[in-house]
Order: sequence, then structure tokens, then C-alpha cells
Amino acid sequence: MTAMLDRPLKARTFAGVSLRRRVADSVASVLVTLSIGIALVPLVWVLYSVIAKGFRMITSSVWWTHSQAGMTAFMAGGGAYHAIIGTVLQGLVCAVISIPIGIFVAIYLVEYGGGTPMGRLTTFMVDVLTGVPSIVAALFIYALWVATLGFPRSGFAVSLALVLLMIPVIVRATEEMLRIIPMDLREAGYALGLPKWKTITRIVIPSGLSGIVTGVLLALARVMGETAPLLILVGYSQAMNFNLFSGFMGSLPGMMYDQTSAGAGANPVPTERLWGAALTLVLLVAVINVTAKVFAKTFAPKKG
Repeated sequence: MTAMLDRPLKARTFAGVSLRRRVADSVASVLVTLSIGIALVPLVWVLYSVIAKGFRMITSSVWWTHSQAGMTAFMAGGGAYHAIIGTVLQGLVCAVISIPIGIFVAIYLVEYGGGTPMGRLTTFMVDVLTGVPSIVAALFIYALWVATLGFPRSGFAVSLALVLLMIPVIVRATEEMLRIIPMDLREAGYALGLPKWKTITRIVIPSGLSGIVTGVLLALARVMGETAPLLILVGYSQAMNFNLFSGFMGSLPGMMYDQTSAGAGANPVPTERLWGAALTLVLLVAVINVTAKVFAKTFAPKKG
């Protein structure tokens, strides 16, 4: 008799637990969806504002083929060619220096120096560099490169400052990607007689190539929009300058700052240039992103 009375009670209890779980699951789903919606609102708003206000400038062929040499704040015309080239050159030099160093440091931390004193010290230094503001990196390069070694302010000095900002992001992203590669893949390589360095280059890195490329893109996107190193280490020029080692140099962040100083917001001419430069920078980062994604997908190991 007692067992018969217990059965419905247990059924009701299980039903109650199941109902609470369904309610909790529904509430969690609603909260997550709401959070995504809230996070997307400013992103969509920013993209809409930049595209709507900068689209007219980038549709002009002059924007892509001319500089601002000889132009004033109240004179319409000119383009962003000098700023695009300056941003690309500085970012390219920064990437050439930062990407190998960042990836090699991550490989060392994951594959070789995990628990060693050197590995712990390297991890600590990477954590410190991750939080360094861009102006501090710029001041350090100025003190070392310009004040101590006597080199002039230049685009190359800007690239060196951006290297300090880019390396820790690459190291962190690459390190996390390499850690999720299953140990079974490494052991399979060792079982086939591959040395450790070949296992890393032939198995581990290709398996995590997509994530590594994503980390590099995040780092590159961060440094390409920095303004403080430009103001301290090179200055802004409205004319074209291909020489990374001498003279002022144009850049898209520098152009935006220059147009702000020229009265953007009150004067329609610099305002349009400001939004055009912002949209151009967004498009430049997007092109690099898509190109790298295609590259990673092409050279990633095929499944099956």
C-alpha cells in the first residue's frame, strides 16, 4: 500500500523537476538571445552610421587615387590614397615582424616551456604587454629609438610600437588554439617516427591554422586603428610618402584625427573626409579578414 502511494508522489516530483528545468532552460535561452540582441545594437548602429555617412566619399574615384596635398579644411576634393598607403605599409611591416615572433613564442609556451621558469616568466611578460596602453608603447619606442639611438621620427618607428601591441594578442590567441589540439594527433605523429618539430609544423599548426589566422586578424585590426603611436612617432602628412624611414606619413587614423582638428562636425568638408576615412579603414580590415579566412580555409587540412 505504501509503495503504491509513493509511486504517484515520485512521478509528481519528477514532473516538477522536469518542469523547473524546462522553465530554467527557456529563461536562459531568452536571456542569451536578449544579450545577443543588446550586443548587436551598437555594432549595427556603428556600421550603419559609418556606411551612411562615408559612402559618398568612397564612391569617388578621386578618393582612391589622390592625396590631400595642397588641400585645406574648407576646400572640397582630394582623396585618401596617401593615408591608405601609409596604413598598409605600417601594418605590413608590423605584421612581418610580429607574426613569426608571436607564433614562435606561443609554440614554445605550449610545446616546450610550459612549466619551466622561463615559460612562466614569458607568460607573465605577455600578460603585462597585453594590458599596455598604446601611448605607453609609443613613448617607449620614442625614448629608445628616437631619444637614445638618435633615429628620426618615422613610419618604421610607428611599426615598432605597433609590434609591442600586436605580439601579445597573437601569442594569446595562438596559445589557446594550440592547447585545444588533441594530444592524440601529436602522439600519432610520434608513433610514425616524426620528430617533435616536424609534428608541430606538419600536424599541430595546420590543425589550428584557422584559429591562428583569426588571432592574427584580431591583432592586426587592433593596431591598424591606433592613433597615439602615429602622433608621437611620425606625425601626419597630407602628401604622399612611401619612405618608412624618413618624414611625416599619412595614415587613416591620422587622417581622421587631422580632420577632427580641422573642424569636423562643424565644417561639412572635413566631416565628410572623416567619415570617408573611417569607412575606408573598416573596408581595409574587412578585406584583410576575408582574404586571410580564404587562405586559412584553402590550406587547412582536409577532412575525410
